[in-house]
Amino acid sequence: MKVNSYKDLVVWQKAMDLVMEIYHLSRQFPKEEQYGLTNQIRRAVVSIPSNIAEGRSRHSTPEYMHFLSIAQGSLAETETQIYIAIKLAYINEEQSIKALQLREEISKMLVSIYSKLRFTNQNS
Repeated sequence: MKVNSYKDLVVWQKAMDLVMEIYHLSRQFPKEEQYGLTNQIRRAVVSIPSNIAEGRSRHSTPEYMHFLSIAQGSLAETETQIYIAIKLAYINEEQSIKALQLREEISKMLVSIYSKLRFTNQNS
């Protein structure tokens, strides 16, 4: 399948699924966390597909790689915040399974894309 747009990328689609899952989970956080953890985890997770899209829309491989790296960082931030929410008992481990599975898939995809781009960039 030819990739015409960032929307065609499976990694972007899965990142969008993760956004939906985090928004669903974070609705369960206490109201006093609205400007704390709720806001922070939502900003981090939205950053993932946003950076994939921005990087894919750039016209150079190094720029694309840079934005994939930022997306990977936001993914780690999101994961950390999921674990914080579990430790604070805002959600339980069972509720976090889908989000953590998506995080793992997205991470592997980002690493794969980054590696392929680095190889291609080194050999051009």
